Amino acid sequence: MNAKKILPHLILGVTIVGLSACARNPVTGKREISLMSTEQEIAIGKESHPSVVATMGLYDDKKLTSFINEKGKAMAKISHRPDLPYQFYIVDSPVVNAFAVPGGYVYFTRGIMAHFNNEAEFAGVLGHEIGHITAKHAARSQKSQLLSTLALIGGAVLAPNVVGQNIEALQQGLGLLSLKYSRDHESESDGLGVEYSSKIGYDANQMADFFGTLKRLSDNSGNAVPQFMSTHPDPGNRYTRVHQLAKEYQAQHPASYQVNRDQYLRMIDGILYGEDPKQGYVENGQFYHPELKFQFPVPNGWQTQNSPSQFQMAGKDGKSAMILLLAKGNSLDEAAQNMVKELSLNVLENTKTTINGNPAYVIISQQQQQQQQGQPQQQQQQQDLKTTLQIGTWLIQYNNAIYALHGLSSAADFNSSFNTFKQVAGNFRALTDPAKINRKPERIFIKTVPRDGTFREVMTALGMPASRLEELGVLNGQKADDRIARGAAIKVIGQ
Repeated sequence: MNAKKILPHLILGVTIVGLSACARNPVTGKREISLMSTEQEIAIGKESHPSVVATMGLYDDKKLTSFINEKGKAMAKISHRPDLPYQFYIVDSPVVNAFAVPGGYVYFTRGIMAHFNNEAEFAGVLGHEIGHITAKHAARSQKSQLLSTLALIGGAVLAPNVVGQNIEALQQGLGLLSLKYSRDHESESDGLGVEYSSKIGYDANQMADFFGTLKRLSDNSGNAVPQFMSTHPDPGNRYTRVHQLAKEYQAQHPASYQVNRDQYLRMIDGILYGEDPKQGYVENGQFYHPELKFQFPVPNGWQTQNSPSQFQMAGKDGKSAMILLLAKGNSLDEAAQNMVKELSLNVLENTKTTINGNPAYVIISQQQQQQQQGQPQQQQQQQDLKTTLQIGTWLIQYNNAIYALHGLSSAADFNSSFNTFKQVAGNFRALTDPAKINRKPERIFIKTVPRDGTFREVMTALGMPASRLEELGVLNGQKADDRIARGAAIKVIGQ
C-alpha cells in the first residue's frame, strides 16, 4: 500500500451498451455475435488504465519498459489486429502475473519479469496476452463485469494466485460454464502466444518451459485447485500442450529461433523482488507499513497479497478473507455513510469504539440482494445464507486518515470467522520499531557461476541460504540437482 496511490474503492465495472451485431472474428475467421465494437474496446482500455495504475502502480525501470514496448510493438504488427493502439506497462506488484485489457493495453508485473529467464519466455507470455486482445475474448465472453475484480485478484490471467481459492466467496455467481469458457480462451491464447512469439523470432518452447515455473509456484503456494474448478488450464497440462504446438510450428516454419538468456538477465539485474517494504510487508505473522507507520497481525496460515491500493489476506479454505484500504471521508461518520452507499450495504449492526486509543466504528453488514419475485422474504433469506456476502468492517481513524479493514465471508460462515476478524482489527496499532520502519527491499542480482556443480552447490558457493533453495530454483528454472556450468549467469537474492 502507498498512501499517495490508495483508492478507497475500486470496481471497474464495464457496461456494454448497444445492439448485438454479427462480425467476423479476426483470429478464427468465424462470424459471431459481438456485443463490443472496436471503438468500445479502445474506450474501455482508456477508461481502465488510470485505475489500473492507481491500483497497482507503475514500476520505474526505463530499460525494461523500453524493452517490452519494443517487443510489444513488433508483435502487434504481425498480430491479427495490428491497427489497435497497443500500450505496454510494467506494474509494481510482486505477484507473478500478466493481464490484458480490451483496446490494446497489456500489463506485466515486476514479479513476472523477475521470474522470466530469457527473452523467449517473455515473448511467449506477451503473445498470449496480445492473443486475448486480438481474439476479442472480452467481447466474446459477453461479461459486463470484465474488470470488476481487478482490484481484488490483480487481474490474474496465467495461474491461480494467493487469493485463487477465494474466488467463489468473493466473486459470487461464477458458474462452471463460465469457468470452462475462460479456459477455452486461455488455451486459444496459448496457441496465439506460440504463433506470435515465433513470428518475431523466438523459440516458443521457452514459453512452455515457463508454464513449468508457474506449476512450481502454484504447487508451492498450496493453492492448486482441480482443473475443472479453475479459470485457467492447469500449468502442467499447458506445459505439454505448448511444447507440442511449438514443435508443430517449428516443423512447418524452419528457422533459427532465439532464446537470448544472457541479454535478458542483464536487463533485470537489480530488479525489485518480493514486497516493497515501503508499501508494507509481512513478517513473523505481522503486517508492517513503514510509511504509514501501523501494524496488525496476519492470522496463522493465511496467505497475503499487497498492492499500492490495498492489502488482502485470506484463509486457505476459501471461507474468509480480509481487505485493508483507505476509506473515503473526513470523519468516521462520513466514511461510514460513503461506504454503505457505495457498496450497497444493508447494515445489521454498528458500534462506536476505540482501538488502541484510535477512534473507530464497527459495522456489520451484508451486500443487498434482490428478492426473487413471488418468493417469501424469510424463505429467500434462508436460502441465501451460503451465497450472501457478510462483512465486518472496522473503520479506524489513525494519523489523519481513516482506514477500512473489512472481514468477508458468506453469511453462513460469518459467526465462525468473526473472532478472527476481531482479533486482527483489535490489534491494529502504531508501528514504532526502527528496524521495521527502515527495512530495505530485496532485489535480484545476476552473478557468474564460480565453478561447475549442482544448482544446490552453486547457490551455497554464492552464499544463498539452504532454506531458500526451492525459491531460488523457481526463480532460475532449476532443480536442486541440475548441473550448472562455470561462467553461466544466474540469479541470486540480496539487498
